Amino acid sequence: MKYRSTRCTCGCEGIPSYRAIKDGIAPDGGLYMPESIPSIDMDRVLKTKNYPELAYYVLSLYLDDYSPKALAKACTDAYSMPSFSIENSVELTECGNGITSLELWHGPTAAFKDMALQIMPKLLAEALRMAGEPRDAHILVATSGDTGKAALEGYRDLDKTRITVFYPIDGVSTVQKMQMVSQLGSNVSVCGIRGNFDDAQNGVKAIFGNKNAAERLEREHNAFFSSANSINWGRLAPQIIYYVFGYCEMVRRGTIAAGDIIDICVPTGNFGNIFAAYIAKQMGMPFGRLICASNKNNILTDFLTTGVYDRNRHFYTTTSPSMDILISSNLERLLYFVCGPEKTASYMASLARDGRYTVDADDMARIRESFVGYYCDEDGTAETISDVYSKFGYLCDTHTAVGYHCAVEYHRESASERKILLASTASPYKFAADVYFALSGKRAQDDFASLTELSALTGVEIPAPLKDIDKRTVRFDDVIDPADMLDYILSR
Repeated sequence: MKYRSTRCTCGCEGIPSYRAIKDGIAPDGGLYMPESIPSIDMDRVLKTKNYPELAYYVLSLYLDDYSPKALAKACTDAYSMPSFSIENSVELTECGNGITSLELWHGPTAAFKDMALQIMPKLLAEALRMAGEPRDAHILVATSGDTGKAALEGYRDLDKTRITVFYPIDGVSTVQKMQMVSQLGSNVSVCGIRGNFDDAQNGVKAIFGNKNAAERLEREHNAFFSSANSINWGRLAPQIIYYVFGYCEMVRRGTIAAGDIIDICVPTGNFGNIFAAYIAKQMGMPFGRLICASNKNNILTDFLTTGVYDRNRHFYTTTSPSMDILISSNLERLLYFVCGPEKTASYMASLARDGRYTVDADDMARIRESFVGYYCDEDGTAETISDVYSKFGYLCDTHTAVGYHCAVEYHRESASERKILLASTASPYKFAADVYFALSGKRAQDDFASLTELSALTGVEIPAPLKDIDKRTVRFDDVIDPADMLDYILSR
C-alpha cells in the first residue's frame, strides 16, 4: 500500500506506510492518504471476537510494509489489560431511543484518543527502525483537551522521541488541564497558548511547513518533527478498528443481524473520528448515514448543509471543549477522496487565503450520500445529560450528549428505524463540573470536588486515571503566545 498527499497534483510517486507515519504530514502541507481503500472480509471480522486480533487484521490491510510479527505485537501490547481497564478495550451500552453507546474511554486517560495513541507510538518506533533513522523524532501536538494527555501518556519515555503539547489555556476543562500539566516522563513538555485550539493547530502546521525550523531542529537537537494529531495516518488508521468492532459486537449481542445497515453518530470537531467511520464504510461495513454532531461551533453542520466552509465566524468556548474547533483538518481527506487532489489543493489555498471555500454542487451531492450534519447548543447539551440519565440511567459526558441529541434529531427528522451506534468519546468525569451541574443544578466547591459529588449523586465510580487528580504535582506552567511556539520547542 502506497500513500500520497491530498494536495499532490504532479503524479508524484507514493511512499510506504512507515514513511507516512514517520513524516506525519506531506512536504506540500497535505495529509497522507492510501492510494486505494481495501475491502474488508465481513465473515472474518464477525468471527474475530478479540480486539487485538481485529486490530491486527484491519491495520495489516494498510500497513503491509510492517512485519506481521511486529504489527501483531504492537496490537497485543496496545489493546490488552492493564493498558485498558476492560477486556477488548471498548464497551457497548444500550442507552435508549435505539442508540448504542460505543464507549471508547476505558483507557489510561479516559478518552477515545487512547484507542489510537496507545498503538501509534509503537507504530512510529517501528517506522524509525525500518527507516534506519539516526535522528530522534520530536512529536508536536496541538490539543483541544484529550489528544494532549493521550499522546503524552503514549509517548512517555519512549526511546528516540520527545513530545511537546500545546493547549489553549482557556479552552480545556480543569481535569484535562491537570492531566496534562502533571504528566510524568523525561521526554515530555506541555505549554499553554494564549488563544484557542485553532491558534495552536495553525502554529503546529506552520512549524511543520517551516524549512528553517526543521534545519534548526536537526542542527541543534539531531531531531526531526513528526505529529501525533490525526493529521498523521498512524493516528487515524487505528480509529477505523473500533467501528468495525462495534458493529460486530452489536451482531453478537443480537441488537442487529449480520448485514443489517446501521447509522453512525460521531461528536467531532476535527473530523478525524467520523472520517475513520467513513473509511470503514468504504471498506464494506454496512453503515448508512454518518451523523456529524457539532456543538455551538457548528461550522461542520453549516458546511454539510450549504457546501460552504467558512471559518470567519465567532469562536465559542463551550462545555464540550474538545469540539471547539473552526478548522477541521481531516475534512481535507474527505475532499481528496471525493474531489481529487487538484480541487483539494485549491480549496485549501482558499481556506488559507480567505478563511473559506465553496465545494462544487456535484461533489457536495456525493458527500451528502454519506454525511448529514446536526448540532446541539449549550442548553441542549445539559438537558440531554439530564434526560438520558433520568430516563435510561446512562451517565454521559458533554461530548457524548451532543452526539446523543443529534442522533435523536436525525431519527425524528428522517423517520429512520435503523439502529445508531454513537461514539462516546470521554468519561463523564473528565467534565464532571458541567455533568454534575446538568444533573443537580448546583456547582460543587471547585471543579475537582465535582468528581466526588458526581460519584455520590449517581453511584458511578470515578475512573482510576482520574481519582485524586487534584493531588498531583504540577510540572508545567508555561504560557506563551502562538508566535513563540518554535522558540519554546527549540529551547527545551
